[in-house]
Amino acid sequence: MPTGNILVADDDAAIRTVLNQALSRAGYEVRLTSNAATLWRWVAQGEGDLVITDVVMPDENAFDLLPRIKKLRPDLPVIVMSAQNTFMTAIRASERGAYEYLPKPFDLKELIAIVGRALAEPKQKREPDRADQDGDAIPLVGRSPAMQDIYRVLARLMQTDLTVMITGESGTGKELVARALHDYGKRRSGPFVAINMAAIPRDLIESELFGHEKGAFTGAASRSAGRFEQAEGGTLFLDEIGDMPMDAQTRLLRVLQQGEYTTVGGRTPIKTDVRIIAATNKDLRQLINQGLFREDLYFRLNVVPIRLPPLRERSEDIGDLVRHFFTLAEKEGLPAKQIETAALERLRRYRWPGNIRELENLIRRLAALYPQDVITASVIESELAQPVLAPPPEEKAGEDGLSVSVEKHLATYFDGFGDHLPPPGLYHRILREVEYPLISAALAATRGNQIKAAELLGVNRNTLRKKIRDLDVQVIRSSR
Repeated sequence: MPTGNILVADDDAAIRTVLNQALSRAGYEVRLTSNAATLWRWVAQGEGDLVITDVVMPDENAFDLLPRIKKLRPDLPVIVMSAQNTFMTAIRASERGAYEYLPKPFDLKELIAIVGRALAEPKQKREPDRADQDGDAIPLVGRSPAMQDIYRVLARLMQTDLTVMITGESGTGKELVARALHDYGKRRSGPFVAINMAAIPRDLIESELFGHEKGAFTGAASRSAGRFEQAEGGTLFLDEIGDMPMDAQTRLLRVLQQGEYTTVGGRTPIKTDVRIIAATNKDLRQLINQGLFREDLYFRLNVVPIRLPPLRERSEDIGDLVRHFFTLAEKEGLPAKQIETAALERLRRYRWPGNIRELENLIRRLAALYPQDVITASVIESELAQPVLAPPPEEKAGEDGLSVSVEKHLATYFDGFGDHLPPPGLYHRILREVEYPLISAALAATRGNQIKAAELLGVNRNTLRKKIRDLDVQVIRSSR
């Protein structure tokens, strides 16, 4: 039978009752309080073998109390509960030395198991080692159970150098997770360097990763630093690792095994101090079976696996994500928007094949192109049924992709004229008058970034550039 004295602090009487019953049945002695002052008095008097506390209490926030507890009794495990289930809540709990963070509502069996582990572990000092971050700078958004599990894993990894493998469909936020691990970890003062294996010609990947010496190959007119050298002391994010060719995989394995590499054309080994985070949307096990990925490299990279769920598996987060993206759009100079409940429900029923990236693009488009202050369900229905200006799958956005898409909308409109066709030339004049303001709005929404504007409009970047030139659209350059 487990033993131990548990101090519980929560201003919700129902929570205190439930915890008292569950912990008592598990064999623990329990003391209950509704405020931080009493909890602090008990801790200062040497009472309790473990603390369970809510974050928000009437007299003091637990995050302010935690450093004092850890300074006075560094061996006392503290489990933090919170209904403010954000990434920053998990990070703050970890930074201030909490043994564990539990989002409300929590599973009682899980809580009892955590209490047992905490009391059984050897006592060790846990000190917070970094200052608080701006509470508004939330890199990850969502309160779903799936995201809570990810937040807790990330919080445990922040102060380690463990290699991490992030898997998930395209658009689920793999680079955001990698950046969070870097920005809130012990290597945050070093560089964060990202390289996408799928975006680099296969015969140049080794040079990109490890650098090359002058004369190493045709066109190598001078020495060039690779991404490992650029990321020294920081984090190297290897995106789409499944697209790495076998030769480069062999060289990467050597780095992970021996902590050193040689440049292309070089002979002297170079020591490296870089944390590796890899990501892929492919099934690496299947690639291994096909002989396209080294199994030994897979085990080296997959020390801590993190799977990001697709948006359709965390639809309860869509409301938070929509509000977050509208806020970002407003900060970029776009009009403030709200969204009605029925519209949110329609978004939650959508499958989101493009995941969070698709949702973000939709919200930017709504903020840029729709004049109303409140986005309605009918607007969402029309957007999801026929994305604005997006060519259908069977078409390729080519020389005149934007016009083709707009023409289809206009053709539907002109069908209403029947035999009474509009005057000659009106069709193309309207076409021009439609394209110009849409392109202008997209450029304004993206601060002149033509790549993002093309993505927002659903056309090829070369098509957009041609339209800008032909229509003489004024491009707003970003001042940032």
